[in-house]
Amino acid sequence: MTADYVLGADPGLGYGGPHAPRPFLRIVGDSATAGEGHLAEEVPVAMVYGNRPHAVMMCTPLDFEDLAVGFSVSEGIVATAADVQGVRISQHSRGVELRIAVPEAAHARLAARARGLPGRTGCGLCGVEAIDEVVRTIPVVHATLQTDAASLQRASEALFDQQTVHQATRAAHAAAWVPGNGGSVVVREDVGRHNAVDKLLGALWRGGVEPSRGFVVVTSRLSYELVQKVAVAGVPLIAAGSRPTGLAIRLAERAGITVAVVGRDAVDVYTHPERLLADRPPADR
Repeated sequence: MTADYVLGADPGLGYGGPHAPRPFLRIVGDSATAGEGHLAEEVPVAMVYGNRPHAVMMCTPLDFEDLAVGFSVSEGIVATAADVQGVRISQHSRGVELRIAVPEAAHARLAARARGLPGRTGCGLCGVEAIDEVVRTIPVVHATLQTDAASLQRASEALFDQQTVHQATRAAHAAAWVPGNGGSVVVREDVGRHNAVDKLLGALWRGGVEPSRGFVVVTSRLSYELVQKVAVAGVPLIAAGSRPTGLAIRLAERAGITVAVVGRDAVDVYTHPERLLADRPPADR
């Protein structure tokens, strides 16, 4: 098997290796100091067979050739690793395209699968259109919500008591909406983190509640699709218990969304910290 690496320009929402350092503002009580931590990267990867995108997945930008072979065999596209005849890896501004060469018989099986994504023969970058459907343009959030780190910590600590499914199974994520005026908290659960957020937003809209008037707390890793979803809803702040990905941060920066990681003793703010600082300037920047 041969591999051909074609690395292109990397502007805008670009990425580097599997992880990279990222500055944040750590808020502890009444003080705010600068800090830095490494964030994992995620990148949309289009699996392309015979000029036709088959699937787009969010992946760590590492070991792409292994991914191409493992996916092709485990998904039943080919019978053995030896059937993967070559992998052409192309990096573009928004993602990576893996053009995977397989026998003609495999192309016939793929053509019969309804799950395949539509492609455009001869475009030269047929996986990129599919990638753009994943990392789509999102609106800029202009909500003027103002809160503080202590409110995020209280909301995060109180969330566990409202996770009835997780308490019974230890296998569900939760998303909570906390109103800026101190009203009723809304919580939804699901085994999928993005499903929990969808349920939460749906509950707010069905109840006639404007999502932009509060913030969202999630129990899961904070990945790019959660930023996309709250941006569409106009939510100005999303907090999680673990670090976000690099792509989530870059999207949040552009969308005007505050991203925070809530710990027991501190809150680390990666984007738009002004919503948490109020009139108090940071002690050290």
